[in-house]
Amino acid sequence: MLPYIDNLAMGCKFSRLCSCWCCCITKQHGVILEPHDVEKEETGEASDLPSFREFSIEQLKTATSGFSVENIVSEHGEKAPNVVYKGKLQNDRRVAIKRFNRSAWPDSRQFLEEARAVGQLRNPRLANLLGCCCEGDERILVAEFMPHETLAKHLFHWETQPMKWAMRLRVALYLAEALEYCTSKGRALYHDLNAYRIVFDDDANPRLSCFGLMKNSRDGKSYSTNLAFTPPEYLRTGRVTPESVTYSFGTLLLDLLSGKHIPPSHALDLIRDRNLQMLTDSCLEGQFSSDDGTQLVRLASRCLQYEPRERPNPRSLVTGLSPLQKETEEPSRVLMGIPQSGPAMPLTPLGEACLRKDLTAIHEILEDLAYKDDEGATAELSFHMWTNQMQDTLNSKKKGDVAFRHKEFKAAIDYYTQFIDAGTMISPTVYARRSLSHLMSDVPHEALNDAIQAQVISPIWHIASYLQASALFVLGRENEAQIALKEGSVLEEKKNVTS
Repeated sequence: MLPYIDNLAMGCKFSRLCSCWCCCITKQHGVILEPHDVEKEETGEASDLPSFREFSIEQLKTATSGFSVENIVSEHGEKAPNVVYKGKLQNDRRVAIKRFNRSAWPDSRQFLEEARAVGQLRNPRLANLLGCCCEGDERILVAEFMPHETLAKHLFHWETQPMKWAMRLRVALYLAEALEYCTSKGRALYHDLNAYRIVFDDDANPRLSCFGLMKNSRDGKSYSTNLAFTPPEYLRTGRVTPESVTYSFGTLLLDLLSGKHIPPSHALDLIRDRNLQMLTDSCLEGQFSSDDGTQLVRLASRCLQYEPRERPNPRSLVTGLSPLQKETEEPSRVLMGIPQSGPAMPLTPLGEACLRKDLTAIHEILEDLAYKDDEGATAELSFHMWTNQMQDTLNSKKKGDVAFRHKEFKAAIDYYTQFIDAGTMISPTVYARRSLSHLMSDVPHEALNDAIQAQVISPIWHIASYLQASALFVLGRENEAQIALKEGSVLEEKKNVTS
């Protein structure tokens, strides 16, 4: 159990704790902290992002396959009827696309002004806003895509392992740094800060979604309808203030400590009654010291003060959280138990070409391979079939090969289709070549179907798996693509060993 916290003076409705706690925390660690400057960390991915831009509705329809239901990001904390989709732009950049309810922003000028202002922010602690769309009744935001879901998923609905203490502290610090950066840029207000607004990037580092930085929209209230988690002053005035954001940050600290969504009033009752064991996630047993737990509780309690003026600002949050960081050299991906993406074994030239989506390189490899892997795949033919059909079938294949060699892919598709429809011969290579021709012609669904058919004919043929991976990458189905790519690598390795 965590030790008793001194200086509790329960006043009004909520706990009021000693205003010098952050100072006590710093002194306990014997550290004199310089003011933390998040802008020093504006390197890496955030600095490489393109400038904010406006997209057409047609571009975003293409990116999301016509706002397909399959591309809806199910767990994103957005209230219906607003929807977030995953999509891929023409330059292959993956994006998150939030489509607002048509009545959310009746004033198009206000929407554009807000989006452009938020779009000027660039920081590695944010899932940054890349652009927007404002055509007719459409109000759409385009942001960086974060592939590893939300804090709510990893904290409340984990499947393989609970989030480690060191990672929870990292989430708290990175979130505080994000808020400090936004405040320094004049964007101190954040609407409905909660565990669904924190998302994880390719390296499993936590980031704050930029969507909550948009203000004055009519897409619902600034806070969830659960009054138990709403800042007291918002209930009185209906207005969001920087201090309201700090209150929500305090509820997130409680989430991280408990692994549950505990109402602040209940949590403060537990603190008052010195029943901190009930406040702490049992999965964290043995992972942190009593001092560290006490300090996190103290910081959360300060954030949850009834009077807004008694809550710390983002810089103070960073100052209080920095000394608590553990395992700072351990990558977030390791702490989260998320495996490195991509196959473990080194990729061959064909595997590398699939991973890069380098269709030209794949074409060269297939051209060099010719029909060497088709041995034994030819169907038995009667003499009658040979004399009456074979010549036409072979002519179709020959014409298809010529077109394929000269990169006339639409013609190659037509000739190979004639060969396949004749039904007198079965060739996995023809399906593979038609699959690549479909990819070259921007028809990835057909390409995937042909690659699957090639595997049906020749189940252990690595080329079929690689082409499935290529089609899946183009379709934006990253996880399935990685599985197919790994399968192709394994099959190719086995083939090389036995040959």
